[in-house]
Amino acid sequence: MTDTKVISVIGGAGKLGAAIATRLAKSGRTVIIGSRVSETAEKAAAQFGFGLTGKVNADAARAGDIVIVTVPFAAQDATLAEIKPHIQGKIVVDTTVPLNPPKVMRVQLPEEGSAAVKAQRMLGDGVTVVSAFHNVAAHKLMTDTDIDCDVLVFGDDKKARADVVELANAAGLRGIHGGALVNSAAAEAMTSLLIFINKTYQVDGAGLKITGNLVPPVD
Repeated sequence: MTDTKVISVIGGAGKLGAAIATRLAKSGRTVIIGSRVSETAEKAAAQFGFGLTGKVNADAARAGDIVIVTVPFAAQDATLAEIKPHIQGKIVVDTTVPLNPPKVMRVQLPEEGSAAVKAQRMLGDGVTVVSAFHNVAAHKLMTDTDIDCDVLVFGDDKKARADVVELANAAGLRGIHGGALVNSAAAEAMTSLLIFINKTYQVDGAGLKITGNLVPPVD
């Protein structure tokens, strides 16, 4: 059965947002690209195709059942404040990694412990924040090739977390439950480590793969 939830990708004209939006649209999902400027969103949607539509961030957030936020850490506060009135009662997937240039190869978590916990505190109890898509290279996601990379998904609400695991699977990856939202700190910090590995070992987008025979969790 086709999932009828509308997925809105805030920052969807950027590299990671466009890659996630396109992969989900290819899988048959209804996806809206959100951007600060409506013309930018509409242009990106037309460029990538697959039934994508584009709207200004606030309108995209209002229209989505699940809202994925794919903006840089420096833009997190302003973006969440912009969409907050339109996302009450919804799942918000935060992909934010607290990178602070120029020292992006050093872990620099915010005082809240993680960008995801910061997002939850900003948005309040009326929004369910789930954290995911930290450790997969956007330029690889934008291709049609299989990506040998797992997506760790964090959240305090198990049902919401399961919904986002399924989204990762729909995007052609393997979503894995990573536990409570506070655990997002591990994946956020790992991004700086992967950037270091990419540079040190000349890797084109290192990722994470969980080994072992994983038995699907029981609902």
